[in-house]
Amino acid sequence: MNKRVYLLTMVSFVVGMVELIIGGILDLISKDLEVSLGKTGLLITVFSLTFAISSPVLMTLTARIERKRLTLVVLLIFFLGNVIAIISPSYAILFFARIVSASSGSLLVVLCVTIASNIVSEAYRARAIGIVFMGISASLVLGVPIGLLLGQAFGWRSPFVMIAILTLLSIAGVYFLMDTIMPQPSIPFLQQMRTLKNKKVFFAQLTSFLFLAGHLTLYAYLTPFLETELGLGGTWVSIVYLIFGIAAVIGGGFGGTLADRIGTVPTLLLVIVFFALSIFILPYTTMSLPLFLIVMMIWSMLSWAITPAMQSYLIAAAPEAADIQQSLNNSALHFGIAFGSMIGGLVLEHLTVKDNATCGGIFVLFALGTALFSITRKPKHSPSAGFDSSQQNMTHTN
Repeated sequence: MNKRVYLLTMVSFVVGMVELIIGGILDLISKDLEVSLGKTGLLITVFSLTFAISSPVLMTLTARIERKRLTLVVLLIFFLGNVIAIISPSYAILFFARIVSASSGSLLVVLCVTIASNIVSEAYRARAIGIVFMGISASLVLGVPIGLLLGQAFGWRSPFVMIAILTLLSIAGVYFLMDTIMPQPSIPFLQQMRTLKNKKVFFAQLTSFLFLAGHLTLYAYLTPFLETELGLGGTWVSIVYLIFGIAAVIGGGFGGTLADRIGTVPTLLLVIVFFALSIFILPYTTMSLPLFLIVMMIWSMLSWAITPAMQSYLIAAAPEAADIQQSLNNSALHFGIAFGSMIGGLVLEHLTVKDNATCGGIFVLFALGTALFSITRKPKHSPSAGFDSSQQNMTHTN
């Protein structure tokens, strides 16, 4: 394995951490910039929405630029986005900083995956891509507790200082350790979109969107939930987030193992059903912290357990467009994060944070419906969508 893959993993970790790192310090930003919690939550929404839209578009626009040079330029823009966040005197400037960080970060993630697959031999390609995605997964899980710890100790700007420093280290690493990498032919954006004509694939992607939307409706506002419903202070809130993160990492491995043993379809359905149950039940466990932690850990584990099964399902549903579907699934997940955090903010503004869980659970039930619809569709591959018509008889295997 080429050791430079781990450098790319560090880059993907730093980029991924920016998305949800403010989730635990929304209250600090709200007080300092004098805006409501719901409006502050839009800082997560705008990042995820920008990320989801920018990723495929920017990759197409920069398809002909040498990869190392492009990575350095985009890392510099990403660094500037975080510097703007550090010095931002108002909500509007911080909002703009999130857009800059998200657009540059979306391109960096794709570049990391692309470069990783190019600097290793074919035998190690899948493993290299998996390692890079581990950095992204770890950042999304650990970003909130890290941001919370730093924010409580040094103020809400301190997490962005840490990210800016790590970005500078990433720039140095790429500059000194990476070789020139010429671009590979890219798949046009419209051709990627045409793959969604396949209803089996489209509703699978919609399932990912709804599942993450339901999750973020509560998770994006977990800090005010813990403070108001359980009366927890800064230290205990940090501990809860750390437990959540550890459980989520375990959940990713659990989901992959379960999919291997019982198949992707049963795993998808079981995870969605029990995830919905856990998020509905959660508000009714707050009378007992141990009981709450148990249910929360189940909720956390299942939030990541669906990922391996969904990726395997998409590959089986459209093997001739597997790479495209993984890219589109990444966008679907970020659209879900954006939508969920936005809806959660609206619920928090007009109802109570306890209602965020109920609202999130409803979205998960819709995800169950779209999953069932996808599963019951026969694989269909249209030549007009860029597929080989000879593969229309492809059978679904778990």
